[in-house]
Amino acid sequence: MMTDAMTSRLRPVQPGKTTLVAVLDIGSTKICCVIARLTPRAEGKALRGRSHQAEVIGFGYGPSTGVKSGVVTDIEKAEHAIRSVVGMAERAAGLTLESVIVNVTAGRLGSETFSAAVSLDGLEVEKADIHRVLRAVNERSVRPERSIIHALPIGYALDGQKGIRDPKGMVGEKLGVDVAVISSETLAMRNLELVLHRCHLQIEALIATPYASGLATLVDDEAQLGVACIDFGGATTTVSVFNDGHLVYADAIAIGGHHLTLDIARQLSVSVADAERLKTFYGSVLPGQADERDMIAIQPVGATHDEAPGQVARSVLTRIMRPRIEEILTAIRDRMQATGMMDVCGRRFVLTGGASEMTGLPEVARRTLARNVRNGRPMGIAGLPEMAKGAAFATVAGMLIYPQVCAQEYAEPRGRGRLTGTDGYFARVGNWLRTSF
Repeated sequence: MMTDAMTSRLRPVQPGKTTLVAVLDIGSTKICCVIARLTPRAEGKALRGRSHQAEVIGFGYGPSTGVKSGVVTDIEKAEHAIRSVVGMAERAAGLTLESVIVNVTAGRLGSETFSAAVSLDGLEVEKADIHRVLRAVNERSVRPERSIIHALPIGYALDGQKGIRDPKGMVGEKLGVDVAVISSETLAMRNLELVLHRCHLQIEALIATPYASGLATLVDDEAQLGVACIDFGGATTTVSVFNDGHLVYADAIAIGGHHLTLDIARQLSVSVADAERLKTFYGSVLPGQADERDMIAIQPVGATHDEAPGQVARSVLTRIMRPRIEEILTAIRDRMQATGMMDVCGRRFVLTGGASEMTGLPEVARRTLARNVRNGRPMGIAGLPEMAKGAAFATVAGMLIYPQVCAQEYAEPRGRGRLTGTDGYFARVGNWLRTSF
């Protein structure tokens, strides 16, 4: 069932109230934990859907081990890496976490759009009718091997009239709905849950990585007119398409920036660490006029310190990197064309993620995708350290925005009322009793 995902559904942030949120970004190259205080914004100063200002009070960051392409490959190494990063954030914030919001890239992330309709018999649309039509979608989208992460209503229709945002209180004979359903393989998510349980953390909610990246980097007009956001991660590249202000499509392919590093290491016969340094300092996917003359010193694998370093032209590096980038962009374009999403996304792509900061990438993307392209950075998060303000941390920023917009999603009502982290009602009452008596 749509609501039988292994995680509890996140309770939306209450308007006008301050709360704490803890998020954990488990990537293939880095793990990042952020604890933030969400405080209500002044009226008229927020981007649409963002009712709160996120102020970071705890930040932890470290290399990722035991995780490959978003999938847990070594449970002990992954546990150690997560404990280290979460501990760093907890010490900075001065509190202990019980639960976190976690991103999902693994498990062949995919999306489908489902439609359903129910009869109203000429009566007013009530909340129960909306739940009834969403439940009808739920029954059609269930698959035992996949768990649903998001069920986002795209739009309602009343008696065949589409484009209705909120049908509550309207009158009609038939209520229909289109829902974008994003799902992942259940077993991949179970392993993620298992690692976090070993760290004594509950999963408060799951969010698909491409959805989080889009929330952090897109402006309202783009999301309204149609846009695609490509997140170039370490070992995965994800894409999300927004139209009419809603997420309508998400996908992921298991190629990322780390594959470029491995290509350089193999072709030039250097260590992976040296290949990463060469990619960062000298790498470009667009040839320059002086590239044939610019020589770069390289240290071959196994060479002793007294040996003279080798040299390669910068153009060699470009020729190694460009085919891989074109492969990623072509794969995304072909998948989007196969699903009709190239028409839905309009004329604009936004690039984000750590590998998106490569020199020349926007130009190559513009040629390959035949669309307008810009680089996207996370917006609207205060208190992040300088190193975390770049495109590599877009997913983390989007996860902090998610509690403010998750009310749009369909979820069966639950009895639980605790908010993220340690800021729940009963936790506060318990703390007050312990300290007062």
